[in-house]
Amino acid sequence: MAKHNVLIALGGGPSPVINASLQGVLERCLAEEDSFGKVYCAAHGIEGVLLEELVDMRAQSKEELARLKNTPSSGFIGTCRYKLRERNGEDFARVLDVMEKHGVDCFFYIGGNDSMDTADKINRLAADRGAPVTVVGVPKTIDNDVGDEAFSIIDHTPGYGSAARYWANTVLVADEENRGMCVSERVCVLQAMGRKSGFITAAARLADPDRRLPLQLYFAESGHTLESLTDHVNDEVRRSGRCIVIVNEGFDTGDLGELKDGFGHTEYGASRSTAAQNVVNHLNQAGLAARGNAVGQVPGVLQRSTALSRSPVDVEEAYGVGAYAVELALSGQSGYMATILRKKAASYAVYYDKAPLGVVANSERFLPASWIAPNGLDVTDDFIRYARPLIGEGLPPLEFEGGILRFARLVPAYAEKKCPPYVPQNYRN
Repeated sequence: MAKHNVLIALGGGPSPVINASLQGVLERCLAEEDSFGKVYCAAHGIEGVLLEELVDMRAQSKEELARLKNTPSSGFIGTCRYKLRERNGEDFARVLDVMEKHGVDCFFYIGGNDSMDTADKINRLAADRGAPVTVVGVPKTIDNDVGDEAFSIIDHTPGYGSAARYWANTVLVADEENRGMCVSERVCVLQAMGRKSGFITAAARLADPDRRLPLQLYFAESGHTLESLTDHVNDEVRRSGRCIVIVNEGFDTGDLGELKDGFGHTEYGASRSTAAQNVVNHLNQAGLAARGNAVGQVPGVLQRSTALSRSPVDVEEAYGVGAYAVELALSGQSGYMATILRKKAASYAVYYDKAPLGVVANSERFLPASWIAPNGLDVTDDFIRYARPLIGEGLPPLEFEGGILRFARLVPAYAEKKCPPYVPQNYRN
């Protein structure tokens, strides 16, 4: 029986555990020597496929690949925000040409909703052309916004548990700072990632499930304005003498001078202003109910790339869903994304399943209204029960070298190019 040649690509923003999913796919493929032949990773996602920059993963040492599970972000092989749209017919043809020239008939795409849309399009185009390519998606996004609000497609996405843990610990540290400095810095404003959904902002409550801190959460879904925020913050300042504010990056504070990324989404880190800065400015201009100022911080990409904040549960599930994607491919199940679903049991447990790429593609899940407190400033206990198991206990394994973290290192063993040079369509605009 002919062996399958494999191509793996990463898409969209990184996550703290994206490489754990990559390791799950890689180890499963490399172990199945009777089923899989060459195994490639595309340098910087779909752009690497278009440019035919394919790295031979059988040339990597087992020791380095074993470190992937504990290597955050996407620096090992790279990702991108290149959007394959319906009008990019030449790009789609190029993807299939590169796969054909290298004998690739098994494609794994690790990413969020935009990446699953790309995987779905490639799967349908391959079927239309009679190309024998099995396409399987592997979920990834710290936003937890893939799926449906009934959580029937996927319970949570790899990366979210680690982002949630980051925010739970960040709030505890911020509280110590704010409590110590509140005579001059009355209000601490922190900005959490999340364009349209408030799952990451909601995770800040995990720091204080008994609600003892002067903590207010402002979700993209809450409907609050700068004016109502100011009123609520001053109420808390009068009660507690201080306030900690977590604001979604997508919370409406007016013009940010937004710039867009390759997917057409607002790239908040590149825009002229931020929601947090606008909140700080508005609070200081309106005036606080006690002497002192509002101060702000924007952790930015640190919340999706800090190794020390990875959840052990998140790491293991990211690896497991990657390995399960290979099981789908081995059984010839093309056009699916591997998923994580929660078992109905007294204690937290999950199982792996699948959902059609066409269902997942460009899906968008918001923080359920039933999980937002009536005042729009907090989450309910139901959310805490949902999210608390995802951050796990203890620390994931960490390797140090010379006192600093040691991550996986790639050998740039590129496959020989077999296609003519190509300029991706979106480069030409």
